[in-house]
Amino acid sequence: MTQVALSKSQATIDLFDEYVIPNYRRYPIALVGGEGSHVWDADGRRYLDLFPGWGCNILGYSPPAVVRAIQEQAAKLIHVPNTWYIEAQGRFAEFLCSRSFGKAFFCNSGAEANEAAIKLARLHGSAQGRYRIITFEHGFHGRTFGALTATAQPKYHEGLGPMLAGFRYAKMNDLEGVRQLIDSETAAIMIEPVQGEGGVRIPEPGFLQALRDLCDEHGLLLIFDEVQTGMGRTGTWFGYQQFGVQPDVMTLAKGLAGGVACGAMICRDEFAGDLRPGMHASTFGGNSLAMAAGLATGLTLEREGILDHVQQLAESVRVQLEALKARLPIIREIRICGMMIGIDLTIPSTPAVAKCMERGVLINATNNTVVRLLPALNVTEADLSEGLQIISEVLEEMANEG
Repeated sequence: MTQVALSKSQATIDLFDEYVIPNYRRYPIALVGGEGSHVWDADGRRYLDLFPGWGCNILGYSPPAVVRAIQEQAAKLIHVPNTWYIEAQGRFAEFLCSRSFGKAFFCNSGAEANEAAIKLARLHGSAQGRYRIITFEHGFHGRTFGALTATAQPKYHEGLGPMLAGFRYAKMNDLEGVRQLIDSETAAIMIEPVQGEGGVRIPEPGFLQALRDLCDEHGLLLIFDEVQTGMGRTGTWFGYQQFGVQPDVMTLAKGLAGGVACGAMICRDEFAGDLRPGMHASTFGGNSLAMAAGLATGLTLEREGILDHVQQLAESVRVQLEALKARLPIIREIRICGMMIGIDLTIPSTPAVAKCMERGVLINATNNTVVRLLPALNVTEADLSEGLQIISEVLEEMANEG
């Protein structure tokens, strides 16, 4: 009998089968290296990744400035606790807040940042007995229990009930529905400026401003979950700047430190004191390594004019995809905000992921019918056009199969 040699990827897969809890659906590929918008597997195949690190690798793989910053910081200090002042943390806080507002608290992920925001809202409202938070259907705020309860998608709650008390769910763009949910126990309204996991859903013009007005009228905190929209993803530093509506609290993560685990909550100065000593903390939050990576990421975005690049690419992508939509009736809607790209289909979108992967392009499917792309913000126009061409071919194939 002829023996078939195992691929190098298969050797890693076998290790996972034996030792790693199978809580993820993984593709049968072991990735080992990357540069820019390309990544390689253990068997030497190269892929064009238009969803790098689930949107965390906003400068692609191994961006030189971030790599240097990590190397230099690691040689000095990797981690010290927050009982000490950490220069890198102060510098990164200054960078973020001088381009937005307020003061920063650092943690390790988007879920942690949203937990901090939930705590802040409750602490701020505690004297008046306010604790309820209104969130929105199709939103996603994380996997920890508070953030998960804030996520108004029943599929994520299955088998985990009862969920935490104090959350009410509204429909996006239904201002009257939001108004009816507000009572004397309401502390905050929490929303993603653009719903990412929910399918790149962009609010109707004026809706976010109307929420701002409601919060001002009733003395509520307005919280923007900018885990996906922050750090230049939409073509401005933060998503709220696309809509001209400043929140009281903003949460950040994913691309914040160019692929290094990092989250942050930023709040207006007058609310910063509500998160008083002893009420919240994060052991690794704001560690020197992540802060150095974050500052290098932000400076690279600024020095290389990448925000302008994102805006230009977004218009180019819009033209290409609208032309494709005109040809393919399976495309229901094109939704684009900077380098957040959603192609909403009339059929399930999951098959497109495998078909594109076979052709060497990595993408994502979300919300049942949406093909989602979160390319590196510095992706080249040539790479993006190549990827869109393959996606177009795959969608045409799927349309013909139907």
